[in-house]
Amino acid sequence: MSEAERNKTLLQRCYDRWHETNGGSIDEWMAIIADTIAFRSLATGGVDTLRFTAPKMTRAEVEDYFRGLVGNWSMIYFTVDHYVAEGDKACAVGNTAWRNKQTGKTFETSKVDFWQFRDGKAISFFEYYETAGLLKAATP
Repeated sequence: MSEAERNKTLLQRCYDRWHETNGGSIDEWMAIIADTIAFRSLATGGVDTLRFTAPKMTRAEVEDYFRGLVGNWSMIYFTVDHYVAEGDKACAVGNTAWRNKQTGKTFETSKVDFWQFRDGKAISFFEYYETAGLLKAATP
C-alpha cells in the first residue's frame, strides 16, 4: 500500500468514527496527531466565542481545539464526499452542520480539511469552511 493510500485510509477511519459519534469521540483524532503540528482553522480564533479556533502547535493544544469545539457546539452531521491523497498529503471534502450550544443557532457549510503526514502522524492541518455563517451562529 502506498503512503497516499495509508494516509487516505487513516483519515477515512477517523472521519467515519467522527460521523458515527456525532463528534462525541475525539480519541481517533488524538491518536493521529503528532507531538508538534501546524493546526489551523479559517476562523483563527478572532472572536471570543471562537477562541478555540486559534492556531495550534502541539498535541495538547489540538486537544483543546476539539474540547472547545464539542464543548460549545453540537454536531448535526458531518459527511465526507471525497478523499484525495498524494504522497504525504491528503484532504477530505464534504459538508457539515453544527448547533451552537449557547445561541441555539445552526451553521451549515461545505468543508475541506487538508492534512499532511509523516510516519503515520499528522504534522499539518488546515480546515476551510464558510466563516461568515460560523460567526453568525456563534454571536448571541
